Amino acid sequence: MHPPKVYLGADVSKASIDCRLLDQAFQVSNDAAGLRRLLARLRSQPDVHVVCEATGGYQNDLVAALHRQAIPVSVINPRQVRDFARSRNLLAKTDRLDAQVLAAFGQANGPTPDAPKPAHLQRLAALLSARDQLVGIRAEHKTRSHQITDRWLRAQTQRLIGFYDREIKKLEDQLQALRDADAQLQAKAQRLDQVAGLDWRGALGLLGYLPELGTLSRRAIAKLAGLAPLNYDSGQLRGQRHIAGGRAPARRLLYLASLTAVTKNSLFKTSYQKLRAAGKPPKVALIAIARKLLILLNSALKNPLLSLAN
Repeated sequence: MHPPKVYLGADVSKASIDCRLLDQAFQVSNDAAGLRRLLARLRSQPDVHVVCEATGGYQNDLVAALHRQAIPVSVINPRQVRDFARSRNLLAKTDRLDAQVLAAFGQANGPTPDAPKPAHLQRLAALLSARDQLVGIRAEHKTRSHQITDRWLRAQTQRLIGFYDREIKKLEDQLQALRDADAQLQAKAQRLDQVAGLDWRGALGLLGYLPELGTLSRRAIAKLAGLAPLNYDSGQLRGQRHIAGGRAPARRLLYLASLTAVTKNSLFKTSYQKLRAAGKPPKVALIAIARKLLILLNSALKNPLLSLAN
């Protein structure tokens, strides 16, 4: 009989990794030496599966090291882990306790191991994140510029906006170079760019934030992006459906693309008008269009013969 899987909970911070394996709690440093110690310990434990949270990138070195050693690892949304802890009335929060919760989460839920992400897709995600951050900062300065009355401060704000314009352009040049250096990524981006409402930035954004695009069912990809309507029913009550969870950057990108799609794409324009005529508020109608757009893009990557004429 195959031995049962053992889950190691790893609470990752900038400096250290708190671990829980069976009844043992220990800590290693979050650096090359600490990772070597952890991997040596895991090699002596058969059927181990590591569970950690997405912690703003601090987990990346750990995940990469585990993938190189073919040790299963799952990176879990922190919200899911906290909800799990609350369900067990574990309200306190320490690094050691978090590691214990992660191990228990793995044991109770049996998460699917994450597939290793190719280096070019890792860099794509990093470039996209950096661009999103600069675009957000630039937007704040643009908003503030309309409120500034002091001439010198207004000029300074304009200089800052110009600086961010140039830095964003540099990031976009890097994104295009990365796309053009990989034939498969370039082909996928060009395929998505055929849909009115999505430009090359949006196409690369979706491929970076949703690398599973083109490999999942329509329901699964909508749920992954947080665009699947969730039931709110109890007894005879049939509540209003709402979207929740999912990958916020991908959902935001699709929502923005839907704003263009309903004006430039005849298919989505007609669908949007029908939803509005049926009494749907504009935002609700646009979310529905974003979901339709995602499903179309998912199908386009699955079927290269699918017509995208609009």
